[in-house]
Amino acid sequence: MAMKIRLARGGSKKRPFYRIVAADSRMPRDGRFLEKLGTYNPLLPKDSEERVKMDVERIQYWLGQGAQATDRVARMLEAAGVVAKTERSNPEKAVPGKKAQERAKEKADKAAAAADAGEE
Repeated sequence: MAMKIRLARGGSKKRPFYRIVAADSRMPRDGRFLEKLGTYNPLLPKDSEERVKMDVERIQYWLGQGAQATDRVARMLEAAGVVAKTERSNPEKAVPGKKAQERAKEKADKAAAAADAGEE
């Protein structure tokens, strides 16, 4: 059974509230889960202690049983110091598109031409 530690959404429309749960990966996002491990309230300020509450012992138990944390939950666990930080690198994300690169090249050419004209 493929286990995931993930978020299950609750709350009303435009007022999200999440439970951190251990669930079978084949179950629906808000469906059946095995155990509630904590809560996450994104409406609270980032420095609030009430924003993320986790039962760290049970999360470590499930990780020991082979459960995989989703990306968002893994970031919360890293912030809490439960798991080691992983290096996330997507260098292609920072590279501008073709048209933006062409515009930047044209702008650089114009600036170089203006600098040459100004020196003479």
